[in-house]
Amino acid sequence: MSILAIAFPAEAAIPVAQAFAGAARPLIGLGIFATLLMLFKPLIAGMLRAALLLITPRKSLQERKAGNNMQGALMLNRMARELDSSQPSLAAELRMLAARD
Repeated sequence: MSILAIAFPAEAAIPVAQAFAGAARPLIGLGIFATLLMLFKPLIAGMLRAALLLITPRKSLQERKAGNNMQGALMLNRMARELDSSQPSLAAELRMLAARD
């Protein structure tokens, strides 16, 4: 007698139920696994986020600001290159703004 006799009492009583129970066990196990996964989803997500922070730590505020300033300067230079042939004075002003930061 196994612990699964509690979950499948008909299996012990009726031999025909053994075939049904054999096919139902993987489905029930999958259902239990999915239920536990949904129940502990916040915990699993938090653990994955913590593991990600161990691999790639978050940049400091100063590093993030410097990156944003660099992106802004690159964007201004890209706009200046696009406007260089049609409006050279505006392109020069954009380059001046990009160099200021």
